[in-house]
Amino acid sequence: MAAKRYELSDAQWDKIALLLPGKAGDPGRTGSDNRIFVNGCLWVLRSGAHWRDLPERYGKWKTVHKRFSRWCHAGIWERVFEALTVDRNNQYLMIDSTIVRAHQQAASGKGGPRNQALGRSRGGLTTKIHMLADALGRPLRFIITAGQVGDITQAPALLEGQAGEAVLADKAYDGNVLREIIAAMGAEAVIPSNRSRRIIIPHDERAYKHRNRIERCFGKMKHFRRFATRYERRSVHFTGIVHLIAAMIWMR
Repeated sequence: MAAKRYELSDAQWDKIALLLPGKAGDPGRTGSDNRIFVNGCLWVLRSGAHWRDLPERYGKWKTVHKRFSRWCHAGIWERVFEALTVDRNNQYLMIDSTIVRAHQQAASGKGGPRNQALGRSRGGLTTKIHMLADALGRPLRFIITAGQVGDITQAPALLEGQAGEAVLADKAYDGNVLREIIAAMGAEAVIPSNRSRRIIIPHDERAYKHRNRIERCFGKMKHFRRFATRYERRSVHFTGIVHLIAAMIWMR
């Protein structure tokens, strides 16, 4: 059944149960229904359905959506994701980005698309997701911007405070400043040279082949329809979605 396919397995639930608010000892009400709530969120994210179409077994859709929003604003999804990334593989660090089209409802409501990581292009409204991944292609950090923002502009922030033997990226990240940042990390820049370079800088072609892992990670995340298409008007909600989906990648 599709419902079960969207829900957390027992093993996955065990990995995050103690990371969620509402456990014994936390202030406020005990979150006895946390698993049902998270499964309801996953159902919406995977199916791409409207929140109001949430099956009744997950609770009243307005209550679930309000709680989801509250957790987004509190940064709970990010904290769960970050807790899962402790066991990372830092042999390689990889950076890449993907553009997702925003549904017209993402620009609706008061204030429109301003300051909500939405950009206009010939294809319509788009959002760009910049990602840092470990050597196995598992996500480590995200920056979400309007679709027209250049890839290389977000690379320094993605790499800040990170450590690895090499940084893998495509030629869109070929820039002298970024190469200097990578060198200061004590890492090797495995980045093909842009055609505009007068002198081509060689790169480790064997190591570069591993970069397809970050591309495959984006592909897995796009199995969740609310990642592949942005429906959320507020960037804080879309950011929460991205981190919840990324947590699911780590729980596989």
